[in-house]
Amino acid sequence: MIHHIPQVLSKEQVRYFRDEMNKIEWVNGKVTAGTLSASVKQNQQLPEDHPLTHHLGNIILESLGQHPLFLSAAIPLDIIPPLFNRYEHNEHFGFHVDNSIRRIRGTKDRLRTDLSCTVFLSEPDEYEGGELVVEDTYGYHEIRLPAGDMILYPSTSLHEVTAVTQGCRIASFFWVQSMIRDDAERHILFNLDQTIQNLRMQLGDHHEEVIKLTSLYHNLMRKWAEL
Repeated sequence: MIHHIPQVLSKEQVRYFRDEMNKIEWVNGKVTAGTLSASVKQNQQLPEDHPLTHHLGNIILESLGQHPLFLSAAIPLDIIPPLFNRYEHNEHFGFHVDNSIRRIRGTKDRLRTDLSCTVFLSEPDEYEGGELVVEDTYGYHEIRLPAGDMILYPSTSLHEVTAVTQGCRIASFFWVQSMIRDDAERHILFNLDQTIQNLRMQLGDHHEEVIKLTSLYHNLMRKWAEL
């Protein structure tokens, strides 16, 4: 399932990110592409090992750790530290599927990529083209979100970034290993959690139906979770 996660970053944080990025020399984006996807990837990235990449990535991770919609939708076990890319002058990233396993930079640890994330750092009116296109069972979805908002989608999805014909598209991208490997099971838990949250607001935390559904949620988590 595709989720729109609003306001991961404030507008002030986005401006700070953009100001700091303007001080850094970007590199060819193929450095983080797999063998097949490198042939269809034309963009720029902040260097993976640059202190600014770590600093800005940590700001995003801190925000996500406090974002209830993200936590409900992703049920994260671990997150690969965010990277940052830029598209301009007809740069694009053709249709591809993200690598299933990725190494956490600077370590020997590897994570399974269950969910792909893009935090938009350019406003939609700053560029033309540059849509994130994600395929699912209902067809193709073209996504352009306000700066600071994030899209979360299964890493099994075929997806692309169309050519940026005017302006500049800047974003952060990264991956999540979820405690719930299966997308359908994760979707069930998300819907159940959202229903519980709504009922808590209407009925209070100690209502019998709230307690029953909360018990069901945790028992399903106990059955499906991989730690």
